[in-house]
Amino acid sequence: MPGKIKAYELQSKSKNDLSKLLVELKQELLTLRVQKIVGGSAAKLTKINTVRKSIARVLTVINQKQRQNLREYYKGKKYLPLDLRYKKTRAIRRRLTPHERSLKTEKQRKKDIHFPLRKFAVKA
Repeated sequence: MPGKIKAYELQSKSKNDLSKLLVELKQELLTLRVQKIVGGSAAKLTKINTVRKSIARVLTVINQKQRQNLREYYKGKKYLPLDLRYKKTRAIRRRLTPHERSLKTEKQRKKDIHFPLRKFAVKA
């Protein structure tokens, strides 16, 4: 593998290409670790870090694509899986929705009907 892998380059690749690339990178990491034990050059030892980061990038892109596909699948559905819902804070998730907030009790509705707000003519 030549140099560092850029995440934006991985976005356009298909799932199969990404999984093949992941296998190649893991194989390369394995050989680098063996060379480290045997006593490889310093350049090989520093390459371990870049390969590890490249593996992380590939896995991140795979995960992003998977989540995006799931979001598309659940787009019109009534319920969304918990891990795809917006986290925000616990308090925000539990507070009343705007619709629930606007609802009035039967008693309040009757009060509003029978005792409307009075309008007074104010002398200027």
